[in-house]
Amino acid sequence: MPVRATKRGAERTPLGGEYDVVICGASFAGLAVARELSGSGARVLIVDRYEIGERQTSACAAPTEWLVNLGLEASIRQTFRDLVMHRPEKTYRWTLSWSFSTFDYAQLCELLAAQGDFTFDTAKVDGITRGTVHTVHTDRGDLRAPLVVDALGWRRVLSEQRDAIQPPEARLSRGLEVHPPATGDDLELWLDPKYIVPGYSWAFPAGDELRTGVGSFDPHIKVKEPTVQLAHDLGIGLEGGYQGNWIPHRLRPATGDGVFFAGDSAGHCLPTTAEGIRTALYFGLAVGRELRKVLDGRQTREQALVRYHAFNEEHRYAFDWLWRVQTVVSGINKYPAMDTALDLMSRPRFIRWAFRHYLNIAPPSFALDGASPWSSAPWEEPAEPLMLRAPDGVGTLAAA
Repeated sequence: MPVRATKRGAERTPLGGEYDVVICGASFAGLAVARELSGSGARVLIVDRYEIGERQTSACAAPTEWLVNLGLEASIRQTFRDLVMHRPEKTYRWTLSWSFSTFDYAQLCELLAAQGDFTFDTAKVDGITRGTVHTVHTDRGDLRAPLVVDALGWRRVLSEQRDAIQPPEARLSRGLEVHPPATGDDLELWLDPKYIVPGYSWAFPAGDELRTGVGSFDPHIKVKEPTVQLAHDLGIGLEGGYQGNWIPHRLRPATGDGVFFAGDSAGHCLPTTAEGIRTALYFGLAVGRELRKVLDGRQTREQALVRYHAFNEEHRYAFDWLWRVQTVVSGINKYPAMDTALDLMSRPRFIRWAFRHYLNIAPPSFALDGASPWSSAPWEEPAEPLMLRAPDGVGTLAAA
């Protein structure tokens, strides 16, 4: 279990110390790294500007099997086997071989953190001085550790090249959404130029709220106005205000000058779909397993950096391919060619083939005990559908 040592106000005392591992970032990737270090006996610190589970920045959905394999199914709010795609003149319903689930962000983070063995504290990470033992600089003091992970998000704070990726000129998408109280039965997407041309819109039901928003592949195009329009068209309000974030859509180096990067800081967000939770967990687990070998004396830090870099680069083809698809979508979204493409893609055999390959970019088997970065079994369609029971007071979950 994590030890929480958050300081507020007058209790915000200086922070410092020597650790075996410092993980910067307490969301999906950072918590996944810590999970793999549990029981190692190492002094592990996670530091983040916010409390664990405090600041949700996405619609929070992931393949159901990933959540189940990580023991996080209690956080699930709704499960879907169908993906509904809206065009101006036609709606498509694709039945997948596997399911997506929306989940409660705070609860998932708590469940994932409970699988780790670390100390947690709040601080703003400002930079790093590299060495055999790195020094991480925060607004509360300096932290020293030979193993440091940057899981802080798209800003890539611990990279010497971070200034080169700042928006709106960077290779980033932008998304904005609202979470009003409402219900729904389907996981819905809109490829409708009415809202956005280089991008898409969504409505993800999650029990008693409908997570609704718009994403733009072009960082120069603002998305508040189309988000308001989509909410109006769906007959829902804007209660609770807006939340959003910049979303990397190109893979970045996963190592640099002795530091490991995971999640958005390494561009671990799939282009076209902007799915980043599954990949953040996936690469976070990979980092954690490499660091565990270092802590156990089975490899050096330098060997771990080489192996993790190679693991990241093995996935570049898939990320680059999806980026090319994203570019095509941006180019044809307002033309009949998009309808022609969707008509062709709606064949059941193609749907099964495409989504199986898509899931295998980061297969759920990787989350199981005993999986290693070099032997994750590809996903196979189960003989029996996975059935989940909805938490008390939450909408019914569909078969997975």
